[in-house]
Amino acid sequence: MNLAVFSHKPCWRSAVSPTGFATDGGFPMQMAALSELFESTRLVVPCLPGGARSGETALQGRHLTVVPVAMPRGGDSTRKLALPAWFARHGALLVREVRRADAVHTPIPGDIGTLGMLIAYGLRKPLFVRHCGNWLAPRTAAERFWRNFMEKHAGGRNVMLATGGGDDPPSTRNANVRWIFSTSLREEEVSRLAQPRCAVDRDRLVMVHVGRQELEKGAGVALRALPLLPGAVLHVVGDGSALTRWRSEATELGLADRVVFHGRVGHEAVIDALRAANLFVFPTTSSEGFPKAVHEALACGLPVVTTRVSVLPSLIGRGCGVLLDHATPEAVAAAVRACTSSADEYARMSETALQVAREYTLERWRDTIGSLLGRAWGETLR
Repeated sequence: MNLAVFSHKPCWRSAVSPTGFATDGGFPMQMAALSELFESTRLVVPCLPGGARSGETALQGRHLTVVPVAMPRGGDSTRKLALPAWFARHGALLVREVRRADAVHTPIPGDIGTLGMLIAYGLRKPLFVRHCGNWLAPRTAAERFWRNFMEKHAGGRNVMLATGGGDDPPSTRNANVRWIFSTSLREEEVSRLAQPRCAVDRDRLVMVHVGRQELEKGAGVALRALPLLPGAVLHVVGDGSALTRWRSEATELGLADRVVFHGRVGHEAVIDALRAANLFVFPTTSSEGFPKAVHEALACGLPVVTTRVSVLPSLIGRGCGVLLDHATPEAVAAAVRACTSSADEYARMSETALQVAREYTLERWRDTIGSLLGRAWGETLR
């Protein structure tokens, strides 16, 4: 089978990529794994102007081709207003790519994924939709639309997966909506990263936060917990609109020598930062699905301090960290002290983290999806 993927994930041209394009985050790893199931895979993604960027990963895979389209202009509401003009320019290409494919995959949220989803549904193509946000807590009209569409149309040749997990199914309206986890690590990498941790010197504690640096992701809460944790340092990895604010706040609080801002870095640099730390601190209030950074931290043997958002209670509640009822500096500091007060308890959390991480590899992600698609489409996928 030949697959077409429609995504809003920005990419850019790269001279060192086999496909000529690169991007960041876990998307390229997942697309490479997904391409192993199909005869060919075509990614329809927006292309940013310019060349190589820091932290990039090549878009590549088995017979994988990138079909670049222009990046829709604006942000938030202005992007929505400009989308009709963008579709007038690119609509014929989207329809052509849907027609030539045997099946269509659309990761959502995202405008380009939504357009691909609707075109594929209209042309009666086998459809695979993967909801990557917080399925359990839709906050906007768009999020409610995506959820309602998936619940209404799941079943038959339409495979609908919600990123997350838990004991209860994602939908009471349609049992054909299934949970799927998210990951960016192969089995080999999970094995290579496994690093059981022992006692922690609380006077030299190294905490790390990895993610998009926005207010709701919680790096600011972790930063404000530092005065309550003498001797601790915090590494903040990632870029975003709140990064300037965090830098200023660190200076104002007299913490400039205890906070290291890495900015946007590549996958290997993220892993290096995790391996050098003692704790992963993630007091998020964002609409999370299955945060890949948390899985990467667990794979490095790090106990995790985080909130009760989406799938996080199912992961961390198994004994590999502390769950916060409230995302406050005081709660973070108390959780950090709880994780590090006993050498035996810290080592137990670390070992449990490694056990949990082994359950969520790219190979298992690929094979789980392949099994579901194969049954729905009556095909034996590669």
